[in-house]
Amino acid sequence: MLPSRRLYLGVLPVLLVVLFVADVATGSVNIPLRATVSILLGEDVSQKAWVSIVRNLRLPQAVTAALSGAALSVSGLMMQTVFRNPLAGPFVLGISSGASLGVALVVLTGGAGVLAGWGGSLGHAGAGVLGAMAVLVLVVYAARRVPTLTLLILGVLFGYAVSALVSILLRFSSAESIQSYVIWTLGEFSGVTWSELGVLTPVIAVGLLMAVVAVKPLNALLLGEAYARSMGVAVERSRIWLITSTALMAGVVTAFCGPIGFLGIAVPHLGRGLLQTSDHRVLLPGIALLGASLALIADLLSRLPGSSLVLPLNAITALLGAPVVIWVIVRRRGLRDSFTG
Repeated sequence: MLPSRRLYLGVLPVLLVVLFVADVATGSVNIPLRATVSILLGEDVSQKAWVSIVRNLRLPQAVTAALSGAALSVSGLMMQTVFRNPLAGPFVLGISSGASLGVALVVLTGGAGVLAGWGGSLGHAGAGVLGAMAVLVLVVYAARRVPTLTLLILGVLFGYAVSALVSILLRFSSAESIQSYVIWTLGEFSGVTWSELGVLTPVIAVGLLMAVVAVKPLNALLLGEAYARSMGVAVERSRIWLITSTALMAGVVTAFCGPIGFLGIAVPHLGRGLLQTSDHRVLLPGIALLGASLALIADLLSRLPGSSLVLPLNAITALLGAPVVIWVIVRRRGLRDSFTG
């Protein structure tokens, strides 16, 4: 392993810890950094209100940001490898649109009141997961019968069809319901509670574990499906495995946090540029750490430190991710070379 690669892999965990503490320490209520660290370590502080703010509000928000950033970034890496397309992302198969449809059916048709007894936002998230899984069933069914490029096109069409249904629902919904739905689409990490993290965390953990298990097929797929078959990889089975892993992570993050854009597309390219490799044994942990770190940075910036104002999370991820995507498009070696390294 190159010395610079070891350096980056050593720095990224430290950077993640620093950003995590900074994210927990930042907010409209000024809590000293030393007091924040003491609370995180389980020590007593004089201001009991600080303890409640950190443990019940800021800590679950930071955990959600780190988990979501890692999940979306690894999902993007897998989709770019499977489809051999540097602009593929975790939502390329319409999974995000499926989750959006599930939430839209609840919010825009008056189902929110029915699900409020199930836990309010947890009910919305449950509807989002069901919507994502419905699209996943269609994608997996198609993946058994069509080649990879065709599946990519079908995923885009699934997304357009589901988005059309959401648009129809919006046309016949009340102003209050539309406002609630639009706020959800802006994305946020702050709406996830500890009880909801009890659902979000294990699903993401399963998705990441599936990605780790699939490292060998991912490396083989870098050189095409024919090469992967010559290496003894069951391409169709591996493709379904990777799609399922992506759908689990992207679907549950979208359901709980809204459709978070750009992280899944941009972070894999940043990771390849920093680590100077296309080996997924190195890329997977590196991109997971980098994605978690960038999600924490986006969360920090969205809260405008020192102010009570909160910016839309997707506006921040777009500002961070769009330059990377533009760089990928215009770089002189061309699109295809940008992800094979």
